[in-house]
Amino acid sequence: MSFLKIKDISKIYGKEKELKTIALENINLDIKKGEFIVISGPSGSGKTTLLNAIGGLDSVSGGEIILNGVNLTDLGEHALSLERLNNIGFVFQAYNLIPVLNAKENIEYIMTLQGKSKKECEKRVLEVATELGIESLLNKFPENLSGGQQQRVAVARAVASRPELILADEPTANLDSKNAEDLMELMRELNEKENITIIFSSHDPMVISKAKRSIVLRDGKIITDRLMA
Repeated sequence: MSFLKIKDISKIYGKEKELKTIALENINLDIKKGEFIVISGPSGSGKTTLLNAIGGLDSVSGGEIILNGVNLTDLGEHALSLERLNNIGFVFQAYNLIPVLNAKENIEYIMTLQGKSKKECEKRVLEVATELGIESLLNKFPENLSGGQQQRVAVARAVASRPELILADEPTANLDSKNAEDLMELMRELNEKENITIIFSSHDPMVISKAKRSIVLRDGKIITDRLMA
């Protein structure tokens, strides 16, 4: 059984024929547990729309998304929220850290929502922060962190709750080339060490080269899907 199965997914904006925009058209994918996948393509190709659909952040016009045997497209909003909380981590290009929480509190935020104990949260935060090289930053607030440091905190937050799947939309877009490469190496190490399935979008050739599987979209359709060397 596939870990993540995407069957005939379409996303259409607008109802009138002349105003319709087809963002995704008949997308089919089989994704195994532990894959490290990049989705690329020109601006407007459907990268972000596909990631948002997989994560249940956006509804689809047709088709099914089945994660670990659960059909996400059949779930009501409450059940979908629980699925996101417990099984899906998100990393956004704008970091999306909570400004009034320090790095430690940001990292443990999802675990707190899951009802994990304070002791368990603290142990996991230190473990993940050490893996990402940010253990010395845990008491700092987002405004006192560089872009690269904020994005590492965001990745730590996504990983800390041990989701089965992480979705990262252009995670290096606001980073310089050195920080971008470092972040991708860290994400790949996390993927291998924790066997978390990671799907990220990018148009940066360096970032794309770090993936183990490359899916290219154009005009809402898959034009190539190949394993990387």
